[in-house]
Amino acid sequence: MWEIEFYKTAEGKEVIADFLDTLPTKHRAKVLWEVDLLATYGTALSMPYTRHIEGKLWELRIKFASDISRIFYFVLQGNKIVLLHGFVKKTDKVSQGEIDRAKEHLNDYERRCLNEL
Repeated sequence: MWEIEFYKTAEGKEVIADFLDTLPTKHRAKVLWEVDLLATYGTALSMPYTRHIEGKLWELRIKFASDISRIFYFVLQGNKIVLLHGFVKKTDKVSQGEIDRAKEHLNDYERRCLNEL
C-alpha cells in the first residue's frame, strides 16, 4: 500500500482538498475511488488511469460521465505519492498553465518538505 499525501502551500492552503470541494458529489466519489486505486497499485497503475507528463510529474486521469479531471502527482522514495494539483479539463489537451502550476507545487514541496528530512 502506498501513502498518499495532499500538497499544502506554505500558507497552509490545502490545494487538493479545495479542488475536491469544488466537484459534484458523484464526481468527487469517482476521484477518490481512483486515488484509492493509486494508493493500492502505486507506480504499477498505468493507462488509462495514469500517464507520465514530464520529469517527476505524473497525472491521475479521471473520467466521470462527460467530465474529465486530472490530478498531477509525483512519487517519493518509500512508497509515498504527493498529489499536487487538480483541475477539471475543459479542452482535449492539458494546458501548459496547469502543468506549470503543478511544477510550482512540486518545486515548493521539494524545497520546503524534503529539506526537513
